[in-house]
Amino acid sequence: MLIGGGGPDDDPWIGPLSQPLKSMILSLMLDEQFVFFIAEINKADLMILSDLMGTGKITTVIDRSFPLRETAQALRYLETGRARGKVVLTME
Repeated sequence: MLIGGGGPDDDPWIGPLSQPLKSMILSLMLDEQFVFFIAEINKADLMILSDLMGTGKITTVIDRSFPLRETAQALRYLETGRARGKVVLTME
């Protein structure tokens, strides 16, 4: 599941579509399926998503975690475009 993506220097027209397009092409070579959809934000969809996460069918990929006091460093890391998962801020 892809959520978000892109960066400040991405092309405003194709930028948001670049990661889904790459994923669709990659899924042709892997034993995985990529399906594009836009979920409605409603309780039923959130319950389904919660169930999928609870059963382990969807897992979150966390690239790095930063303490809240290092928010500026976390943002700089995101802007490099090297993150391969979510960047998380933690509260101590």
